[in-house]
Amino acid sequence: MPMDRFLIAPLNTGFQNDLKSWLLPDDAWEILRNMYIFRGRARKRFGSLLMGSGWTNSLTEPLFSRFRVNVGTTDAAGNFISAAVGPAGSIYKVGQLFSVNGVIYTVVIANGAMLATSGAGTFNTATGAVNIAAGLANALSIVYWYPAEPVMGLTIFEQGEYNNQPSYGFDTRFAYIFTGGSWQRSGTGVTPIWHGDNSNLFWTTNWTGLLSSTPVLFVTNFQVTNLNGAVAVTDDPIWSFNQPANTWAIYTPYFAPNGGAPQTGPTVKTARIIVPFQNRLLLLNTVETDGVNNTWYPTRLRYSARTSAFAQNAWYERGQNDNGGTDPNINLSAGASFIDATTDDQIISAEFIKNRLIVFFEHSTWEVVYTGNEITPFRWQKINTELGSQSTFSSVPFDQFILTMGTTGVHSCNGQNVIRIDNKIPDIIFTFQQKNLAPERVAGIRDYYVEMVYWAYPGNDAKPYQTYPNKVLVYNYKNGSWGINDDCITAFGYFDQQPGTTWANQTQTWQEATTAWNSGPNTQQFRQIIAGNSEGFVFIIAPDENVNANNMQITNIELVGGQTILTINDHTLTDETDFIKIHDAVGVFGLNGFIFGVESLNANQVRLIDPETGGAVLFVGTYQGGGTIERVSQINMLSKQWNPYMGQGRDFHLAKIDFGVLKTPAGEVTVYYFPSASQLEMTTQGIQTGASMGNGILETRPYSPLYYPLEQVQNRLWHPIYFQTDGECIQILIFYSPLQQSTPEIVSSRFELEGLVLHTQPTRSRLE
Repeated sequence: MPMDRFLIAPLNTGFQNDLKSWLLPDDAWEILRNMYIFRGRARKRFGSLLMGSGWTNSLTEPLFSRFRVNVGTTDAAGNFISAAVGPAGSIYKVGQLFSVNGVIYTVVIANGAMLATSGAGTFNTATGAVNIAAGLANALSIVYWYPAEPVMGLTIFEQGEYNNQPSYGFDTRFAYIFTGGSWQRSGTGVTPIWHGDNSNLFWTTNWTGLLSSTPVLFVTNFQVTNLNGAVAVTDDPIWSFNQPANTWAIYTPYFAPNGGAPQTGPTVKTARIIVPFQNRLLLLNTVETDGVNNTWYPTRLRYSARTSAFAQNAWYERGQNDNGGTDPNINLSAGASFIDATTDDQIISAEFIKNRLIVFFEHSTWEVVYTGNEITPFRWQKINTELGSQSTFSSVPFDQFILTMGTTGVHSCNGQNVIRIDNKIPDIIFTFQQKNLAPERVAGIRDYYVEMVYWAYPGNDAKPYQTYPNKVLVYNYKNGSWGINDDCITAFGYFDQQPGTTWANQTQTWQEATTAWNSGPNTQQFRQIIAGNSEGFVFIIAPDENVNANNMQITNIELVGGQTILTINDHTLTDETDFIKIHDAVGVFGLNGFIFGVESLNANQVRLIDPETGGAVLFVGTYQGGGTIERVSQINMLSKQWNPYMGQGRDFHLAKIDFGVLKTPAGEVTVYYFPSASQLEMTTQGIQTGASMGNGILETRPYSPLYYPLEQVQNRLWHPIYFQTDGECIQILIFYSPLQQSTPEIVSSRFELEGLVLHTQPTRSRLE
């Protein structure tokens, strides 16, 4: 009997779980993990690249992609001594690093000797005192300190040359700028020391300074110890940064001098959101203070006058003045005031649709309407009474709508109404972790290059001791498809100062490269997406890369009870599905370049597992530091439950599937299959019963040139997998087997599925 053939292409639906599996569209996937849909095909998730230049080897490369502070130079003998490497308020802890000319010193105990790839050193985490003996070869060299705090914000300061604006970053304490091929602490003289924790992400905005020709960056982390109560030294004000002067300053909006001296009286301590609108600076969700106590106004919009936000009277309320003179341009109110929304919700997020300011509250959405009346220039107008946002940094703007992460789903606001757009995956929002201030850690960004939106979020599958985001929700806004990645990203941003790709700065071989030499991401000043993680690494999101950057630090490697234990501070690795590749661990043998499974032991430690046997991993030597790990992503694609004859009431036999895949030099995946809505996987069942059911390996590399010479020059290959079963329906799983997952040549290969052809026959009727 001849076979029927059913083509499944193009692949557009992606991840969908709102229906029972057999009811899904044919090109839908019940699970789509570390994969996404792009222009009709399923592609392996985005990879990543370390930032920076000037590194001399793979050991030093990660140092240039990480927040660091210049704390001085070694003396003529190559020594460095400091009673406290950071200013008052700095955090000192195990897991921090120092480097001198590429020599790495790792803090492994609270007070005592550091691990060193060369030389020796000690550090005290109680005082910040450090003593490094780097040797004569490193005399008069810069000493860098790596605080290893999570990245809490990334932004571009819109000033300077077109498409060449500098990128700034923030951790819980300091501000940094990417300059000279690495991240350096920003500013001279008085520089910010923030006091937030790992949930205080940074809101930034660009506007004019005292002169329109001097742009200023405004920064807030909304950290106040007592929102309604006594002022504390740990309250963080709004800061402003002036690029030409390279200086930071506390920005203090004085709004009610009551006839007193200029720049005195009540002030705005901080605000959750700062935006320029209609030639005024707006502060949303404010904390205001009289210098003794703070008062929180969660629904307040406070706006400046139509003047420079740095003018003496920029924030004076109507009827307010000071005794600074008789010139009304200086000491009289110029039209600043405030307006509170009539709701019990608090303001969470805000974005623009063209020239309309949309403000998301917890459970409602409003618009700040410009009236044109200079006495009352703004008013609140409610757009939706039940859908809002739960995450300040989840809002992603488009020209005609805004996407944001609400308590009930992913919401889209077009300025007229708010609707859910995640109807294909309606339960995903309820897998977002809600405890430990998790909603405040959600961060989103738009990737114009591949037409995607990414949201990093803490999933509820994380261990109880893990608080950082461990998932990325991927949304294709062109076709409405979804996917989920495993990753640790705490903040997103853009990066303009991309150097052009040359052989000098390229780490791949010609055979490994998967992008055209003149493609967008390889060109100079192409706007890249960058992301930060829990250890202060910043890396480039690279959709055309097949592997992830080695952006997690190994603080220590020990043998404990016959097990290899890695200390990786604030990791988000779990069990079974997480694999890592070890890079440049100095002093140990048997680990570098190999891929291992992990078992999470606590927030800072994992146990290595042999991927093939599940047993312990051993090494020889003594760890001296310098090691990093790369997350090795496990792809997981579970199809719908197919039956082309479902409408005829018949079961079917699946003889084979032809897979249309992008050709790779060394790639392969494994295909398992399950009949009749069961959990019985037929390949493994065949092994257990002695039946020959094949191995399920789908090769994406060309077959032997002896028999298939044309495949050597093809871009797309059609390779079959044969199946030996029939049933009411059949479902397939595409993934890396443990052997494949631990083979670098395989997992570093691209995987792209362009279509499938099912070869089938109808079999018995279910009524027979």
